[in-house]
Amino acid sequence: MLYIIATPIGNLKDITLRSLEALQDADAIICEDTRRTGLLLNHYNIKKPLTALNDYNEFKTFPQIIERLKSGENLCLVSDAGTPLISDPGYKLVRECLAQGILVDSLPGSSSVITALTLSGLPPDKFFFLGYPPEKPGQRLKFFHYILDREDNESLKATYIMFVSPHKLLRILEGMKEVFGDIKITLAHELTKIHQSVESEGISKWLEKLKSPKGEYVLLFHL
Repeated sequence: MLYIIATPIGNLKDITLRSLEALQDADAIICEDTRRTGLLLNHYNIKKPLTALNDYNEFKTFPQIIERLKSGENLCLVSDAGTPLISDPGYKLVRECLAQGILVDSLPGSSSVITALTLSGLPPDKFFFLGYPPEKPGQRLKFFHYILDREDNESLKATYIMFVSPHKLLRILEGMKEVFGDIKITLAHELTKIHQSVESEGISKWLEKLKSPKGEYVLLFHL
């Protein structure tokens, strides 16, 4: 069986007992970065073989993983932080397992999307997770215009959530201001860590405050 295991997004205590049991009982663990996963496993004194699975080697590696699962091994799939597959590798592996009749189970746990949403004060009844916005500026502006057009339908109004890398944050905010105007944006940063912050400001204010962003951000807004 393949177990999808959610790992802590910051505080190492944020992992379920069921997840720890699955990791302890697994024949091996599939991860993005063996060093990052090693820190978590060492914290809980779990010693298991690690196999790296990332965007660069996914197609090459997962046939070997499939064979191991078909032979009866129990494997755990983890990401660097949070729930695997959500803007992280693993989707193709899970799809292939399901196609070949291999059992898959997902053990719930930490999610930066849900943590940020519940702390934001924004409407949580409907939310739209956008992943990472497009890389190219032109495509990004089209993407934002699509969201604006979607808002014409009252029944589809939602809180929008996306992941943003620090070196792209200012450019993304500038693009959002161009399309949406100077709307209020919530930025969640360092979630579950000592310096956790979840703050809401107009885009202009953020552009003034943020000089050299560091670390990943969860960006939320409601039009």
